[in-house]
Amino acid sequence: MTFSAPNTTSEQNNLKGILWMLFYAIAISVMHTSIRYVSDGMHPFEIAFFRCVFALVTVAPFFIRAGWAPLKTKHFPLLLLRGVINIYCMLAFFYALSIVPLAEITALSFSAPIFSVVMAVFVFKEKVGLRRWSAIFIGFVGTLIILRPGFQAFSLGQFLVLSSAFAWAVCIIIIKEVGKTESSVTITTYMSLVMAPLSLIAAATVWIWPTAEQWGWLVLIGVIGGAGQLAMSESLRVAPTHVVSPIDFTRLLFISTLGYILFDQVPDQFVWAGGSLIIGATVFITYREHQLRKTGKSPIGEVQ
Repeated sequence: MTFSAPNTTSEQNNLKGILWMLFYAIAISVMHTSIRYVSDGMHPFEIAFFRCVFALVTVAPFFIRAGWAPLKTKHFPLLLLRGVINIYCMLAFFYALSIVPLAEITALSFSAPIFSVVMAVFVFKEKVGLRRWSAIFIGFVGTLIILRPGFQAFSLGQFLVLSSAFAWAVCIIIIKEVGKTESSVTITTYMSLVMAPLSLIAAATVWIWPTAEQWGWLVLIGVIGGAGQLAMSESLRVAPTHVVSPIDFTRLLFISTLGYILFDQVPDQFVWAGGSLIIGATVFITYREHQLRKTGKSPIGEVQ
């Protein structure tokens, strides 16, 4: 009887992917908390503009090393479309951050991968089995628990979060296609290059010059946000999605802790219950697609 040696390289890559995704979760939690803090004295649209501009700092080293190579792409129309859709995601989400409790926003935002699965049915003409439809339904129930229609008014902030999650799901579909041939640096760079001038149009209508303290926060938001995006891309590059995606849900814990410490926000039982259902549904969908891929069937694609 012989025993095969464990795949050390695979295990190491999985660990790297998990650590990269953990860094992403922490970075994005810090960014969202910082946006909430800065929005007390500055409009979210202006914050979004500086987020795009300062995010370019994180990709600058790649241009220093490789010249203009990261700008070479075969998918400029798709990258342009992604940027246009993504600017709505950012403006809507940033505005929601200024008026909705942080934990509630985070829980609702986890619905994006569920939206992407539903849309992929129409885009890729893929079939979804009963188990994944059941998971989608459970995720929808989780969303309703958080929103509690009929028991509380459907707020503008909640609409902005869900609509931005839906728009981000469209971006996920585009990223899947572009990511077949383009690097994460190229995708991240074009995102900022397209979104910066578009966000400037929105920011110009509410413009104020930042104070010295606000400049510091804006630089932090842009740099840590860009670093987080690169970390997520690297995580998905080195490890399977079903391994690293569940780590992203630690954001709910990080953001809840920061919201409590800094803003005295305490998530109610509906946010925890609904968020748990959404997270569980998304984890199951991710794992199910992994199983289908192993059997050679055609899953909708990776949930990112």
